[in-house]
Amino acid sequence: MTVSDPIADMLTRIRNAVMAGHQTVTVPSSKIKVAIVQILEKEGYIEGFEELATEGQPFKTIRIHIKYSGERRQRRPVLTDLKRVSRPGRRVYASRQEIPWVRSGIGISILSTPKGVMTGQRARQLGVGGEVLCEIW
Repeated sequence: MTVSDPIADMLTRIRNAVMAGHQTVTVPSSKIKVAIVQILEKEGYIEGFEELATEGQPFKTIRIHIKYSGERRQRRPVLTDLKRVSRPGRRVYASRQEIPWVRSGIGISILSTPKGVMTGQRARQLGVGGEVLCEIW
């Protein structure tokens, strides 16, 4: 099946897994998806991830381990929501002064900059702008 927006597909799979209470979710792999998942892990939104090469399949997959807080019966997901900002039909770019704050600093924005994929806070520190990929809180 061909997906026109693979990043939105990944975010939707993660959102659905969180809403269903799953421990893991598997998504097709790409360099930008791995960079986004690394940021999610570094910021503490997921427990971890692993890139898997399945025999007989021409592509790799990423298994994402979703992070929950609390005991078994009262557990709550750490991820509240994920929102795709820039889409193939409407690209959204931000200069270093226009990088959005997500939920007054509680969440993060992920940007694709000339220096790589990074959080909005890191882009402000480096003084670069770029394409706003998504917002996570």
